[in-house]
Amino acid sequence: MTTFELDKFINALYQELEQEVLSFKNSPEDWNISKGNVAMCIITDEGKVYGKLFGSDKLKQRGFYNIAWKKASQVWITGHKTGDYEKIVFGGTMDPEDSPIELPDLIGWVGGQPIQVDEETRLSIGFSGFRGFNDIGIVERAVKKILKK
Repeated sequence: MTTFELDKFINALYQELEQEVLSFKNSPEDWNISKGNVAMCIITDEGKVYGKLFGSDKLKQRGFYNIAWKKASQVWITGHKTGDYEKIVFGGTMDPEDSPIELPDLIGWVGGQPIQVDEETRLSIGFSGFRGFNDIGIVERAVKKILKK
């Protein structure tokens, strides 16, 4: 994917996510966490970083972007979804000492995931602001909508 195509894809992703975020107004379990102040961090395999803050509370956005960055960077380093990687490290598949991320720095929260956009383009995406399974789902739904267009 060219830089132009990637930028176009990411901007479309931001637009889809904006609609997805607003759809959570009717979910008090999620909306009460952030009041729509959520954040997304995207890292390309080459290390280019994109980010987007949603909402109007800059302090909440800052906090959620910090978490989104940690989620995305852990995915970028390990290639695994957050939550899944911790199962590998602590479930006996890997010696915790072999983890490229030091144990106190593992994010542990669901919401970071690799997204394969096309044959050559993989993005490491972290989203934060809602419950973890919704952080994952909101990105997956938005990506599917864009790829169908």
